[in-house]
Amino acid sequence: MRVAIVDGYTDEPAGLGVPPYLGIYPRYAYGAIKKADKGANVFYLTIDDLRATFSGENGIATRNKTPNFPKTKKILETADVIVYIGGLHTPGKYLSAVPSQVDEVAEFLRPFKGIKILGGPAFMGSAHQGGTKITSRELLLAQTVFDHIAYGDLEAFLFDYTKNPKDADPFRFRDYTELRDYAILGAEVVRQFPDFPDFVIVEIETQRGCPKAMGIGGCSFCTEPVRYRVVEDRPVEDVVAEVNALYDLGVRHFRVGRQSCIFSYMAKPNGRVPVPNPEAIEKLFAGMRSVAPDVKTLHVDNANPAVIANYPEESIRIAKALIKYGTPGNVVAFGLESADPKVAKLNNLNATAEETYEAVRILNEVGARRGYNGMPWLLPGINIIFGLPGETKKSYEITFQFLKRLLDDGLMVRRINIRQVVVFPGTPLWHMRSKVKTEKHKRLIQHYRHKIRHEIDLPMLKRVVPVGTVLKDVRAEVFDNGLTYSRQIGSYPLIVGIPKQIQLNRFYNVLIVDHGFRSITGIPVPININRESPKTLELIPGIGRKTVIKILAKRPFRSEDEFFKLMGEEKRELLGGLITL
Repeated sequence: MRVAIVDGYTDEPAGLGVPPYLGIYPRYAYGAIKKADKGANVFYLTIDDLRATFSGENGIATRNKTPNFPKTKKILETADVIVYIGGLHTPGKYLSAVPSQVDEVAEFLRPFKGIKILGGPAFMGSAHQGGTKITSRELLLAQTVFDHIAYGDLEAFLFDYTKNPKDADPFRFRDYTELRDYAILGAEVVRQFPDFPDFVIVEIETQRGCPKAMGIGGCSFCTEPVRYRVVEDRPVEDVVAEVNALYDLGVRHFRVGRQSCIFSYMAKPNGRVPVPNPEAIEKLFAGMRSVAPDVKTLHVDNANPAVIANYPEESIRIAKALIKYGTPGNVVAFGLESADPKVAKLNNLNATAEETYEAVRILNEVGARRGYNGMPWLLPGINIIFGLPGETKKSYEITFQFLKRLLDDGLMVRRINIRQVVVFPGTPLWHMRSKVKTEKHKRLIQHYRHKIRHEIDLPMLKRVVPVGTVLKDVRAEVFDNGLTYSRQIGSYPLIVGIPKQIQLNRFYNVLIVDHGFRSITGIPVPININRESPKTLELIPGIGRKTVIKILAKRPFRSEDEFFKLMGEEKRELLGGLITL
């Protein structure tokens, strides 16, 4: 059997699969097919391979081709089965890849004769921007193009279908016992990923479902408890075995992001706030590090701040384990959503503003120390959602004042993610969709987004990465309009704009010289004083236009001493080791 897996990229509350992140769905799908039929030929393609082949778009495929890219059309023409994986539930801004929607991929796949299967979260619809209400149009289109839609677990359906198509149940879910072999066999699909081996960061799953939702119900907008109505923790041994397989293949970057709360892994149910299990989490991360000793990135994602605030001793142990076995630049995303207690109650949100403040304080106390790559070891992130039912004009100001309190109190937050709510069928919000405020409060949302970016994000970013910080191992990804956009590999890496064209897909050490609202400006180091352009020289801290003129007049310098004689010895402390001749 010949199977083509088309990765349309996924982004959902508990899981990321947009390059350079390789999500769980393509790997599990590949493994399930191989488990059912060892001899199956399984080809991995991305939506960008299709865009480049059929519409000539300059996607990731034309910059960093998958091994299968030149044969995209032939693979699809000869495929017995075509599996499309997609679904965008938490829309954001992406640097080098843009997720697809069903209507786009339908046009590409419609002409081909193979059996077409849709999987991933796309069956619930996709949202490329906040403030939308998912309609049935996309779902109806999917039913006309795809022969099968996997409403349960795609990998379970594919295993059954490969064995005997008549036995395949699109609503079947699997458990973690069944998943174990799929995950390990599926690891090898990473070889066909565009960013393999140096730049891929692989998403690792530890839990499905939401522990808080099992106690008192989920947040009004969240799709996770809609899809998974029970909480299941993946065994430590299975996670470690999958990481081992990926590491042996050459993967060095991992994101333990496929869970609603990493601090709730193996936790004891306890109503609204489960009791964390630091022993299990220490065992998990120690196990991963034991089979991946030279890992370059080991990060996490989501956490419920209420867990950290209500169980500080256990949570401090967990945070220390994440630092001991993980890598710096790690970010734990807190779902505050709104600091207005009325909005929080109506939408059954995770945590109160006070709980979130306390969780931010605890993580700062444990993780604010700067690591070897230039970033603090472990910081919180804050998720905000605008447009929720119950919001008033006062709600936005309450949330703004909460963020300002964090700033004024000297705390650090790696990033503040502001989204407009998306209404998905099956969520509690669907039944309150007439009360969604995105249109009514459109101007207020724009105003407070601007206010937060200018008055909170900018000074916070200056605190997290001050001018003069050197970020190590920054990958140059995209050159556009005079800037090379670059970032470290990690859970929520900062975008660094380098104001010149440099070779892409290489790692650089970068000196931070300026700040934007959500990104920073940097220049690669060491800086060649004798060859660097005047424009770049002017960006170096402590060097202005007049000094650049003096440098140009004195070039070439024969020694660092000669350079610092011109600059002044006080500059040596700042720039020593960052320049070359």
